[in-house]
Amino acid sequence: MNDPSGKLGGRLLIVAAAVLWSTGGFFAKAPVFLVWEETARGPLLAFWRSVFAALVLLPLVRRPRWRPELLPLSLAFPAMNVTYLSAVALTTAANAIWLQSTAPWWVFLISVAILREPLMRRELFPLAFAVAGVGIILAFEAVGEHRAGVFLGMLSGVMFAAVIVLLRQMRAENAAWLIALCHGVTAVALLPWVAYYGVWPTAAQLLVLAAFGTVQMAVPYILLNRALRSIGSQEAVLICLLEPVLNPVLVLVWGERPALWTVAGAAFILLGLLLRYTLLQIPRRVAPAEIPHDV
Repeated sequence: MNDPSGKLGGRLLIVAAAVLWSTGGFFAKAPVFLVWEETARGPLLAFWRSVFAALVLLPLVRRPRWRPELLPLSLAFPAMNVTYLSAVALTTAANAIWLQSTAPWWVFLISVAILREPLMRRELFPLAFAVAGVGIILAFEAVGEHRAGVFLGMLSGVMFAAVIVLLRQMRAENAAWLIALCHGVTAVALLPWVAYYGVWPTAAQLLVLAAFGTVQMAVPYILLNRALRSIGSQEAVLICLLEPVLNPVLVLVWGERPALWTVAGAAFILLGLLLRYTLLQIPRRVAPAEIPHDV
C-alpha cells in the first residue's frame, strides 16, 4: 500500500522466479536422462525444455508485434540455454549455476557503459561480493578437469545478462509473446542437432521434460518480464542470485554434493544480497531542503 512504484511486488516476483529457476539442476540431473550421451545431453534437454515451454505459453500470447530488440534476444536466449545445460552436463550443477551467476557483472557493464543507465551505487556492494564469490569457484574449477564446463558456464552468464537487459528494454510487450518466441526459436535452432543425434525421449522422460519446460522455464520468465516493469535490470539480476543458492540444495536429492569452495562462494554472494536489502535499505537523515533518493 505504501509502494506506489510497485517495487516490492516486482522484487517478490523475481524471488518467485528464482525459486522456480532453481529446479533446473534437479530436472537436468534426473536419473532418467543418464542414458543420454553426456556431450549430447545439453542440447537435447534445451530442445525439449523449449518445446514444452513454447506449447504452454502459446495460448497466452496477445498482441504479438515486431521489435528490433527481438533479433538479438532470439540469438541470446538459445545460446544461454545450450551453454548452461551443456555446462550442467560437463560439470556439477552447482558449478554451472554459480558460473552463470557472473551475469550481474555483465548486466552492470551493459547497462552503465552501453545503455547509459544511471549508476546505482548501492548495487556495487553486492556486486563486489558476487565477484569475490564466483571468483573463489573459478580459482579452483578453472584449473581442474571441468574446464570446458567452466567456460560454458561463464558464457551462459554473458547470455543471461543479455536476455535480462533486452527483456527490460521490451518490458511493455506481452510477456507470453516474448518468451514463447524465444523458446520457439531455440527449438528450431536445436532441431538439426536433435535429428543428428537421433535420440528420442521415452514416455517417462517426456513427463519430466514437460514439467521441466513448464515449471523451470515458462512460468518464471513470465514473472521476470512483469517484474522488470517496476524494477531495474541491475537489481533484478542481483535478486536472481537466489537461484544458485537453492539449485545445489535440490540436486542433493540425486546424491550430488557441491564442493567446499562452491559453498564458500555461495556464502559471499548471499552475504552481499543480505547487506543490500538490510543495512543499505536503512534510510538516512536528510536536511529539510535535501531531496531523498529513491531506494
